[in-house]
Amino acid sequence: MKRSAIGLGVIGFGSMGRTLEVLRSVPDLRYELRAVCAEHPEKLQQRAQQAEVPFWTTDYRELVARKDVDVVAIFSPDYLHAQHSLAAIAAGKHVVCGKPNAVTLDEAKELVKQVRLSGMKYLAAYTLRQDQQYLAAKKLLDDGDLGKIIAMESHYIHDMREVYENTPWRLQAPQDMMFGGCMHCVDILRAIGGDVDWVHANGNLGHLTPTYPIADNFFLNLTFKSGAIGRVSGLYGIVHAPQPMQQFAVYGSKGSLVAEFGPNQMRVVFDKLVNHPRFVSTFGHEVESSRFHYGSVIVRYMRHFQDCLDNDRRPSPDMPESAKSIAVGVAAWESIKTGQAVKVFNEF
Repeated sequence: MKRSAIGLGVIGFGSMGRTLEVLRSVPDLRYELRAVCAEHPEKLQQRAQQAEVPFWTTDYRELVARKDVDVVAIFSPDYLHAQHSLAAIAAGKHVVCGKPNAVTLDEAKELVKQVRLSGMKYLAAYTLRQDQQYLAAKKLLDDGDLGKIIAMESHYIHDMREVYENTPWRLQAPQDMMFGGCMHCVDILRAIGGDVDWVHANGNLGHLTPTYPIADNFFLNLTFKSGAIGRVSGLYGIVHAPQPMQQFAVYGSKGSLVAEFGPNQMRVVFDKLVNHPRFVSTFGHEVESSRFHYGSVIVRYMRHFQDCLDNDRRPSPDMPESAKSIAVGVAAWESIKTGQAVKVFNEF
């Protein structure tokens, strides 16, 4: 029996939001893009017409109220994610929301509460969770090939000056790079190592963008409840060094790995093999079926979300899981201000 189409509305129809156009070309996905919302009417109308979307609006409340929209995908500026998510949930919509899903602990708590009360599905769309390198590393970890996790580290390093020029809201708001950047790394390490218990963090302002007003470079030292230790480097007010933009590493009792995004490589060593030969897996650049970056990753997480809708499964990561990553960021900011290690709130 053929299942019905899933009506999709998008809040924030910029570079990430427009990537959802790729879903039309994927045979097993049933999403229909029916409504879009963004701030600038002239640009939005042109994009909606190009994408053949029947309804467009600059008011997100009009979009979430539409009866033909079943799922709301949110790619608006970070500081609006909680507001837009809560409105969609209150309107009885399932939600897919780009990271960060909230930028304060109170927002995270309220989102967790409302998702639970409503019974709606909520996917925290952390793109690295669906990247080829992470999926391969997760398979090794799940199969026990690396043994007990001893330590982990991840970095996301990005000279943001060109990004600020293309998306000025990041300066106007401003975007908090603890949540807009470091959350990629925190989420990956939490997905591997579980809940973070303590954080000790340092941060400074790089001053490469004179109008950016808050700290944009961070080092986070993490202690996990499992006993593992971790480190996150999030550097955004720097001149980019000759190294991959994103990377994570896992050090285990049976082996260790490093995964790099850019070179799209994963290197693994196993302790049981004499001389620890290095196994290198190279993942080819995926051929996108759209003109936008992240197309293949978005297809994978929207396929996962469709499966959750069809079979009443829990999305991963969901809002409680994302809230725990946000809580790490909140604790890191407190640590930067106090100079002390801070215990992370995990009671979601």
